[in-house]
Amino acid sequence: MQTTDTQTCEAWLRLTLVDGLGGASIRQLLAACGPPQQVLATGSLELQRYVSPEIASAIATGGNEAAARGALGWLADPANHIVALGDEDYPQLLLQIPDPPPLLYVKGDCALLNRFAVAIVGSRNATAQGMANAEDFARALSDAGITVVSGLALGVDAAAHRGGIAGRASSVAVVGTGLDVVYPARNRALAHALAERGALVSEFPLGMPALASNFPRRNRLISGISRGCLVIEAALQSGSLITARLANEQGREVFALPGSIHSPLSKGCHRLIKQGAKLVDDVNDILEEFDFARSGAGVDPRPAPDAAAAGLLEILGHDPCCVDALTARAGLTADTVNALLLELELSGLIEKLPGNKYQRIR
Repeated sequence: MQTTDTQTCEAWLRLTLVDGLGGASIRQLLAACGPPQQVLATGSLELQRYVSPEIASAIATGGNEAAARGALGWLADPANHIVALGDEDYPQLLLQIPDPPPLLYVKGDCALLNRFAVAIVGSRNATAQGMANAEDFARALSDAGITVVSGLALGVDAAAHRGGIAGRASSVAVVGTGLDVVYPARNRALAHALAERGALVSEFPLGMPALASNFPRRNRLISGISRGCLVIEAALQSGSLITARLANEQGREVFALPGSIHSPLSKGCHRLIKQGAKLVDDVNDILEEFDFARSGAGVDPRPAPDAAAAGLLEILGHDPCCVDALTARAGLTADTVNALLLELELSGLIEKLPGNKYQRIR
């Protein structure tokens, strides 16, 4: 269970909120002095064996009491929780990574932190195809009983969360801010849905803004609480590749969805596959890796196009194609091709790209 005793919770907060005191030092202090109450009761000279004199003095004078009181007020909402090292609800998989956070702030269902989970990450600037793939894979994994973990970013992350909470195993968002800060703001409604039907998790204290240095640290927790990590659309410099590398270092399975050889957003996935990630083109590739049986539930099918539009869709293939080339391939007039393209786009089967090109989505 999570830390519910007010005195114990306050001691954890006062210790972890000391400015400049990192996770490694906190774990060292806990190992040397005992629980947080005992660390706080230890004299400054003794504490200086493990931390700087300034930090030792801050701990010995009671830690950051004001911030701790503010966090205790946040806990008045029954949806909010503090989970500390040693608690039953602390994610057991995080104990296997080199630097588990001493304290986690959780909004939503704490039980999800120890469910079988797979991370789905990818580009913030994903194509419509990439977001459709992320949502479909997440929904299928969730319906099969696998909780979907991601980072609440725009693009692939958001699509993965939507698919996860639509299924029966829900979704967990690991964020790089305090849980009283929603970033990006465009995902506010999604964050509320996750709080109600899934969970949001952060190791950062309340009020922490979206700092660039926080997100690589956030990534190690996304992979850390998951059994595997699926990458969907990632450029060569994508932060998703950091998550995949961390997953590999943590002994997790790494999966990658291939894409067009012409798309910059596929190159990161292709590199991962060359480096040994498992190529997946169907959710069963992941389910079979973990011996999960697919439930058969899925996303409602889209309406089928008429025969002429379906024929043009086949001619389009799966790589981006400009209208002039498509018109030449189909042997139709430009007006006819444009009308059929509009029908396919309105049906959600293709998307328009820069340069008057089109690409198939499903």
